[in-house]
Amino acid sequence: MNNKKKLIIIGAGGHGRVCAEAAELAGYGDIAFLDDNNVEGLPVIGTLDDIEKFTGCCFFVAIGSNSVRKKILNKIKAAGGELVTIIHPFSCVSKSAVIGAGTVVMAGAVVQANAKIGDGVIINTCSSVDHDCTVGSFSHIAVGAHLAGTVKIGDSVFVGANCAISNNISVTSNCVIGAGTAVICDIKNAGTYVGVPARMVHGGKCLEIN
Repeated sequence: MNNKKKLIIIGAGGHGRVCAEAAELAGYGDIAFLDDNNVEGLPVIGTLDDIEKFTGCCFFVAIGSNSVRKKILNKIKAAGGELVTIIHPFSCVSKSAVIGAGTVVMAGAVVQANAKIGDGVIINTCSSVDHDCTVGSFSHIAVGAHLAGTVKIGDSVFVGANCAISNNISVTSNCVIGAGTAVICDIKNAGTYVGVPARMVHGGKCLEIN
C-alpha cells in the first residue's frame, strides 16, 4: 500500500466519509473526493467523469450499490488506475486472510484465518467473516452481520445488517439477504431472502428454500 500518493475516493456520501476516515487512520494524508454533487465541507475536486484526469493518484470506490461499485471499479482497472484496499486499524484481520483490491474492512470487523475476500467488497462495521470463508467480489457484508466458518458467498451479494449465516453454507451470486435473516441451508438461486430461517421472497410471498 502506497499511502504517500494522493488518494481519490469516488463517492462523497456517508459511506465515502467513513472510508476517508478509515484511510486517514491507515496513513493516507492527502485525500480528496470525486462526486457528481458538490458536498459542503468536503474536498470534492471533480465528478465521476474526471477519473482518468487524475494520473499518479490511487483510487478507492466508496459506493454502496454493489452494481455501481463494480462498474466504476472496473472502469478504473481498465484505465490502468491503482486501486487501494482500506483496512481500519481498529479491525482484526488474520495474517493468513487474503483481501482483494478496492475492498474496505471497517472498524470493529473481524476477518479470521484463511478467509478470502474478493475485489471491491465492503466488510462493514462490527461484522465478522470466520475461518476459511470466501466472499466474492463486489459483495457487501453489512453492519453486524456474521458469517460462521467455511461459508461461501458469491459475487455481488448483499448480506444485510445483523444477519447470521451458519457454518458450511453457500450463497450463490446476486442475492440480497434481508436484515436479521438467519441462513441455515444453502441458497442456490439468485433472489431476495428474509426471515428466520431464510425464505425466498417471490410475488410478495415467502417461499421455502428448496
